[in-house]
Amino acid sequence: MKETKNLICVNCPKGCRITVTLEDGKVTDIKGYTCEKGKNYAAQETIRPMRVLTSTIRINNGTLAVLPVITNKEIPLDLCEEAMDEIRKIVVDAPVSVDDVIVKDFLHTGADLVASRSMNRKA
Repeated sequence: MKETKNLICVNCPKGCRITVTLEDGKVTDIKGYTCEKGKNYAAQETIRPMRVLTSTIRINNGTLAVLPVITNKEIPLDLCEEAMDEIRKIVVDAPVSVDDVIVKDFLHTGADLVASRSMNRKA
């Protein structure tokens, strides 16, 4: 079965309007891109969208109640609900430094969940 999807590329400010043609779930044609990044984005976004996940986790004895975290690379969008379920379970102890790995290979995606800011221990 042939299917067409229209996207607007978000890799740069150009915002190319890209048309992707799929046949039996596989990309058969991509039109409208002006660079390889746009072509790759359109193919990936059509087959299995990826996103960098940002959130917060609880922290014990921190100067704030929560610590911002981020995946250090994109993870599949369809795993984000499961990822948030896992994030809700995580609690760390202060102090934490920016870029400290909170969970290595988060959900077996190859991405690490890292602290996106430092947090001191409250006095």
